Amino acid sequence: MSGAVARGAGARSWDDADAVHVAAPAKLNLYLHVVGRRDDGYHLLDSLIAFAAVHDTVSVRSAPSLSLKLAGPFATSLQREPDNLVLRAARALAEAAGVRAGAQIRLIKRLPVASGIGGGSADAAATLKALKRLWRVDPAIDLAALALPLGADVPMCVNGRAALASGVGERLAPVPALPPAALVLANPMVRLQTNRVFQARSGAFSAPAAPPGPCADAAALAAALAHCRNDLTEPAIGLRPQIGAVLEALAATEGCLLARMSGSGATCFGLYADDEAAERARAALAAAHRGWWVCATRLIDDVEKLGPFDLASGARSGG
Repeated sequence: MSGAVARGAGARSWDDADAVHVAAPAKLNLYLHVVGRRDDGYHLLDSLIAFAAVHDTVSVRSAPSLSLKLAGPFATSLQREPDNLVLRAARALAEAAGVRAGAQIRLIKRLPVASGIGGGSADAAATLKALKRLWRVDPAIDLAALALPLGADVPMCVNGRAALASGVGERLAPVPALPPAALVLANPMVRLQTNRVFQARSGAFSAPAAPPGPCADAAALAAALAHCRNDLTEPAIGLRPQIGAVLEALAATEGCLLARMSGSGATCFGLYADDEAAERARAALAAAHRGWWVCATRLIDDVEKLGPFDLASGARSGG
């Protein structure tokens, strides 16, 4: 089972009764401390991860063979990839579950590529979830274990809940529910490869942060996160100075409680008390920086809280 990649959604409607749709939300590192390094070169992390309501969408339906169709504003960025992570996830599940059937997969790519918000990992996790339903895979198949060889962030996205991540990111511990909060995500439209950012990091390793306790609101969450940081920010800015400008611009918006880079960059986020403040900040940033990708969205601690979503826009429905 190999799989092919094509552009466009195809003639057949994706509203067919046999199609399965799964959201692939952006993953955020609310903080990220690099606490050590293994003998094999992989860095050890301490990170609080959560998700944003903005997402890619993975849709699957029955087909004789395995194929992938790309759509959405960032589809072109993936067209050049010889073997998309979505197809690798599909083949891994088929092999583990002994599935001989194929599937047609459609990925609506709304999240920037190589941008520190786990877009590819989220897509792979959503593919595993969607195909598990489509193929009626044995519930005993552990998707998180299957996901780890695909990348350290993929099990986080399979888990789909806010967590403390340790090890190389594969060890996840639950955290108290996060409060309602709004976000603005901003990316200067530069790509960063994670390995280059880690290679550029220097200096001593950080200590793990104290686990956050319950937070009553967004302001309390921002205060709890203030003593933490993202240890990859400095090396990322060294490689892409535009990231520093994004952080400064976010921090200067009215109502911003915290501005921080996610993952290895280049996407940064601002935390706000409510949707109205986030939308005002988004509008101001979009007007001042027309080349940036800017999105107002919401912080979520469980992807199941997304509920029904609009397959065309990736927005939540029903508020």
